[in-house]
Amino acid sequence: MKQIGSFEEWIKTIERENELLLFVKTNNCSVCDGLFPQVTALEADFPIPFYQVNAAQVPEMAGQLSLFTAPVVLLFYGGKEYTRFARFVRLEELKQRIVELIERGRAD
Repeated sequence: MKQIGSFEEWIKTIERENELLLFVKTNNCSVCDGLFPQVTALEADFPIPFYQVNAAQVPEMAGQLSLFTAPVVLLFYGGKEYTRFARFVRLEELKQRIVELIERGRAD
């Protein structure tokens, strides 16, 4: 999973990638720490790029993406948010949404 280190880097990434997953975490978040390896493991199963950002280190991301909790998993398509999962993420539903995102990309 690639790291986003600044809001400017995020803007360049979202302009470059047609489809992507963004995992947002923060410091001292046990739910984030538990979910992160599970989401990371999905990266091998899907042909879209996975990114992560620590909202405590890049606070502009939280403001710009209207993030009020952590963790948050966001899927993007064509530079726009496709779906979001916040706090407690059901992995089966996340997998289903990633498949939908990939199929949408193939249809376009």
